Amino acid sequence: MTSHETNMTSRRALLGSAVASAAAGLTLGSTAAHAADDEPAGATRTAGERKGPPSRVMTGAEVAAARGWSMLRGSKVAVFSNPTGILPDTTHIVDDLARHDDLEIVAVFGPEHGFRGSAQAGGSEGDTTDPRTGLPVYDAYGASQEKLAEMFTKSGAETMVFDIQDVGARFYTYIWTLYNSMVAAARLGMRYVVLDRPNPIGGRVDGALMTPGYTSGVGLKEIVQQHGMTVGELARFFNGEFLPEEAGRQVDLTVVPMKGWRPDLRAQQFDLPWVPPSPNMPTADTALVYVGTCFFEGTNVSEGRGTTRPFEMIGAPYLDYHWGDRLNELGLPGVVFREAYFVPTFNKYVGETCAGVQVHVTDLHAFEPIRTAVAMLVEAKRYPEFAWREDSWDPERPYWIDKLSGSPRLRTMIDQGASVDEVVGAWAEEVREFDRRRKPYLLYPGRRH
Repeated sequence: MTSHETNMTSRRALLGSAVASAAAGLTLGSTAAHAADDEPAGATRTAGERKGPPSRVMTGAEVAAARGWSMLRGSKVAVFSNPTGILPDTTHIVDDLARHDDLEIVAVFGPEHGFRGSAQAGGSEGDTTDPRTGLPVYDAYGASQEKLAEMFTKSGAETMVFDIQDVGARFYTYIWTLYNSMVAAARLGMRYVVLDRPNPIGGRVDGALMTPGYTSGVGLKEIVQQHGMTVGELARFFNGEFLPEEAGRQVDLTVVPMKGWRPDLRAQQFDLPWVPPSPNMPTADTALVYVGTCFFEGTNVSEGRGTTRPFEMIGAPYLDYHWGDRLNELGLPGVVFREAYFVPTFNKYVGETCAGVQVHVTDLHAFEPIRTAVAMLVEAKRYPEFAWREDSWDPERPYWIDKLSGSPRLRTMIDQGASVDEVVGAWAEEVREFDRRRKPYLLYPGRRH
């Protein structure tokens, strides 16, 4: 790590104002400055600058634990969680709950990647018994609402607790585990408790709205790509907007809010340890770019899986240094592109040298991840070898990019030669309407930029 940081320091002169936050591996526990509310208009600070101590944030889990988990007494409790469900000393909440003789914890439910986090993308750990607590663990990944209801009934649970770190992107599956389990709990008349955690990429709203014809496990309902809400706020939104129709009623919902979190904060600016929510989300920097560069899952360009910097390292054997040069010439806000070469160890192009870029965020607030990713796609489309990924298992909707983006619009506009501004402008009204619609469900005051 030390030698790598030294190398990156020597490149800063070439990157101008860019600071290689990605290579330095900033985490939730690191500090990075931002354009604070009291700074002059137009002030710009890079992601790597330091300004004062990190913000102190108490998660919903920490708040609940400080109250002795009193809201869970007198009920049979099950917990939906994964390795991110920790207290400040890194004790997992399930381990802490199991030590309380005045609580009745009956089961644990694991999402994609599993409760203890051992499975890769698209995998889970199966039904098992947790060796540390002796609790039964149910594999809930991919389970339908009906199957979840069956598992909830079998477990004997009366109250469901959800404590999982989200990353702020519609296609990250944990929020749909949240949604489906809320529907199942509502139908059974269960209580549902969400222990809130930060949105690591803040409160900004952006991206296209999901359309009904393209819903899937990476986008079940009509929300925008960068929803700008915490899981607690999303739970309130789901409960008010979608559950009455789908479940026939709202669930008995309690959200335990955080203390100290503001929607203008990014994960690099507060003091919580970063626990990878999934194997390919190793740092807070990954989350910052993921909401945009996950688009490359829907192409024949590697999104960096099989490298140490997934979703930051983007490339393919047929790309070259001209791609990065053209991207830098666009002057996109808050980002620069370093010419990069990598050899993936799994996923696309295993063992092949890929040419491309590493995405370096230079300003946490100016950076627009979705616009950036659209620009990267537009420029990649110049190469004749570029192609959209087609999935034979879904002949009616074969393009994965359509499921990620919410409709065929992104793909068809790029194929037809639309500019970045035209593509991004196509969903501007959807963003405004979604922002208006979500406001009654927000919990935390402050600028959402």
